[in-house]
Amino acid sequence: MKDSDAPRGPQARHGPLHRGRDAGGFPATRTPAGVVRSAASTRDLAVLDARISACYACPRLVAWREEVARVKRASFREEDYWGRPVPGLGPADARIAVVGLAPAAHGGNRTGRVFTGDRSGDWIFAALWRAGLANQPTSTHIGDGLELTGVRVAAAVRCAPPDNAPTPQERDTCNPWLARELALLPDLRAIVVLGGFGWTALWPVLAAAGYPLPRPRPAFGHGVEVGLEGPRGPLTLLGSYHVSQQNTFTGRLTEPMLDAVLNRATEVAGIAARE
Repeated sequence: MKDSDAPRGPQARHGPLHRGRDAGGFPATRTPAGVVRSAASTRDLAVLDARISACYACPRLVAWREEVARVKRASFREEDYWGRPVPGLGPADARIAVVGLAPAAHGGNRTGRVFTGDRSGDWIFAALWRAGLANQPTSTHIGDGLELTGVRVAAAVRCAPPDNAPTPQERDTCNPWLARELALLPDLRAIVVLGGFGWTALWPVLAAAGYPLPRPRPAFGHGVEVGLEGPRGPLTLLGSYHVSQQNTFTGRLTEPMLDAVLNRATEVAGIAARE
């Protein structure tokens, strides 16, 4: 099954979101306890995306994402910024999840699509295309024709943070969204984690989902692989350096390195390679 995000639902329009209700008609979420309740009660990915897009639970992140959307970068001054939390992207029958850190201020926070509109997105979507998980190697804006097959892409924190650095409290507040998203992927068999922040964020999510966790926790590293047995069968975690410019410009992360991790994910998930 494929997933495309031609404009619809909470991503069908840009501009400031009404603070009372989201585009799907759900009440805005304003507190960490509200995130827990809203995430736990969601039974559908499209509804989850709408509820994530209407989250105001972290005041610092709300202020920053909206300031960036208002001030804008000069090269994007004619565009309407999304300026809200960015939901995940990909079909409900995904066997692989890719989890990053957070949206970029002038990337996902501008376009409304995770990992879209910046150099990090250029890297990850090109790699997904090479792995046979995307129908095209680029992701520039909602409605550009991108379709994902067998993979769901998300972030540990859904709002663009100042200096690309969410606080531990913001990470923990956002965790229920990620936990529910992964729970709504019944065929999930592999998670590719981009960077140490996402690696740390994922452990409490998996514990809440009923996966017995190894002790001590495996340290993050590129190519690290951890096998878990849980309520829905085996799950493999695969670590990769983040696709940040700091890593890709310096050569710490190369295309072959990223391809190797994604190809391993398709192997353990039982997804046939592109012919």
